[in-house]
Amino acid sequence: MTDERTAANIRHGFNPWVIALTVTMATFMEVLDTSIANIALPHIAGNLGASTEEGTWVLTSYLVSAAIVLPLSPWLTNLLGRKRFYMTCVAIFTVSSVCCGLATSLPMLIFFRVLQGAGGGGLQPSEQAILADTFSEKQRGMAFAMYGVAVIVAPAIGPTVGGWITDNYSWHWIFFINAPIGLLSLYATNRVVHDPPWMKNRNRSGIQHDYIGIALVVTGVGFLQYVLDKGQEDDWFGSRIIVTFSIIAVICLTSLVIREWSHPDPVIDLRLLKKRNFATAILFSFILGVVLNGSTILIPQFLQNLLGYTAQRAGLALMPGGFTLMVLMPVAAIAGAKFDRRWVMAIGFAITAMGLHHLTTVYLGLDFRSAMMLRVLQVIGLPFVFVNITTMNYVGVPSEKHNQVSGLSNFSRNIGGAIGVSVLNTFMARQAQSQRIRLTAHTNNANPFFQRELAGLTARFSAAGFSKLDAAQKALAQISGGVNRQALVMSYVNAFWLMSVIVACLVPVVFIMRNPTKAEEKASAGAH
Repeated sequence: MTDERTAANIRHGFNPWVIALTVTMATFMEVLDTSIANIALPHIAGNLGASTEEGTWVLTSYLVSAAIVLPLSPWLTNLLGRKRFYMTCVAIFTVSSVCCGLATSLPMLIFFRVLQGAGGGGLQPSEQAILADTFSEKQRGMAFAMYGVAVIVAPAIGPTVGGWITDNYSWHWIFFINAPIGLLSLYATNRVVHDPPWMKNRNRSGIQHDYIGIALVVTGVGFLQYVLDKGQEDDWFGSRIIVTFSIIAVICLTSLVIREWSHPDPVIDLRLLKKRNFATAILFSFILGVVLNGSTILIPQFLQNLLGYTAQRAGLALMPGGFTLMVLMPVAAIAGAKFDRRWVMAIGFAITAMGLHHLTTVYLGLDFRSAMMLRVLQVIGLPFVFVNITTMNYVGVPSEKHNQVSGLSNFSRNIGGAIGVSVLNTFMARQAQSQRIRLTAHTNNANPFFQRELAGLTARFSAAGFSKLDAAQKALAQISGGVNRQALVMSYVNAFWLMSVIVACLVPVVFIMRNPTKAEEKASAGAH
């Protein structure tokens, strides 16, 4: 059977790998900018005269906006056409990035961050759908490996780049650097990317606009994202706002599921979940979001909060992990093409679980080289999971549903990341409290080790010229600080252990999936 995608590429005169590089460029820019903004947040808040709590809206506003656009991207693609929608997203992201850099007040910056999130939210699902339609099933693994470099490597190098820019220039430049990349992406996309024939021939005037579904997505996802971002900060259900927003999110999302399951032209085609492989892949994408976002945030936090690293030094510790991912992405694609993808993913999950378990060895005396190696070990298995999950998403799915597949899988991974970060932060806060109580129970006069430590510190402060009372108070304060740090270390250890157990449990679940039939491989390769 003639491969229609290949024929289309030959007709337009462009190598499919040029198309892959073109669309990956904008996604890399968007993911990198998000991680850079996280690092620069204290500089932004200080420069604009905002408190730390107010400054977090710079992040939250972007995340809420992007989270809303993600599930709407398949519908918007069908409405506007994929190329037009993708270029619109790049243009919005680029222009709003420049406006963010020019912002002179916090409200102004937040407004443009909302626009930036609206543009950034549509980039990843559009790119995945473009790659799925550009490459045959056998080539997709390598194409998605390139995409994986953008999604996974960018957060790894973001802290280093962000730290260097903010230290040597100013936070404004973390937004300005998007302008030349965005313009180049727009030019290249206009030249090399084309909508597939089935999309060109579709009568868009016949699309039924599910305005109720759109309203439910915007309301439900927006309120859910707010709850996840602000829940731990506002003591979760101890806050009336969090309780109210949670109820609204549950009602809207439940209504959305009921409505979209039976709607003839849904905003989100949930009926795709009837396909066993796709439903399993969505679950894996969700867990991947939890692990990827969780570890990418927790490791720099540990290095900065407990070991005293600067943002730039913490980024340098993560960077070898990023290079490891770059090397292993194509290896994972080749392995998936040559062997049973289920076994490749199972091995990837097992290695990832072991890597996370290695992170339970962190302690306050951890040196820089050991921190780098722990990060490398933690990410070795991720390419074998990510590339093959993304490839399996599209097997047996008609080409006209590729937009829905990419939208749902990216939405699942992003929501998994948001939920994972919220749950892990809450888990660690509770763990730190309980571990501190347990450790404090040993700091009493009945414990000879405590008495000896207290006496030694008191003598040291007395020798430094402090009065006996002041020396005793300073000694107790130092011991208390040490207890707090140890409690925090144990909370990180337990969080890494929890993630390793969750990932390990997925190893047998992989075999729920089935290998594609010859007919499905043929359909995936060229039939539309």
